[in-house]
Amino acid sequence: MTTDYSNIQLHDAQLPSIDAIDFENISPIHIKWTRILGAILSLLFPVLLVILLSVGDDLLPETLSLVLTFVFSALSLIFFLSFLYQWFAEPIKAYALREQDLSYRCGLAFRKTITQPMSRIQHVELKRGPFDRRFELAKLQVFSAGGAMHTFQIPGLPLKKAQAIRQFILSHKGGNNDG
Repeated sequence: MTTDYSNIQLHDAQLPSIDAIDFENISPIHIKWTRILGAILSLLFPVLLVILLSVGDDLLPETLSLVLTFVFSALSLIFFLSFLYQWFAEPIKAYALREQDLSYRCGLAFRKTITQPMSRIQHVELKRGPFDRRFELAKLQVFSAGGAMHTFQIPGLPLKKAQAIRQFILSHKGGNNDG
């Protein structure tokens, strides 16, 4: 009796390298507008803080003025640090579509690469917010089998490319390739 089953041991030199994946960057328009929105938010609370400090002594009780000063200072710091993180992290985001899987790379301090085999993709969704619609962009959410939430989301894809990737995944799922 013969079978087609094999379980050959692989050695380190035979393992595929993640460096061999040719990642594509997300849209520069997405990076630009994420940075602009981050800058606006990071400047909003310092401006409100200056306004509060200039008129707060006359209109607000001293305790409330101190609490609001602390809150606006903390929010200013949080939004500024978020802006700095986004400034450097957004250009790192990239994706790669291959015949049998979809990969996504992200992270600044802690880099991560997620690879989802086509056979494990349950469904994909396109999400578009107001800025995405304005600039013809989309977010592609990939859901794996057995997961309630999306496995990962690729932001800043040109709409036509996001639709093409989604269609490729759906047609791949409909064929004989999904195991």
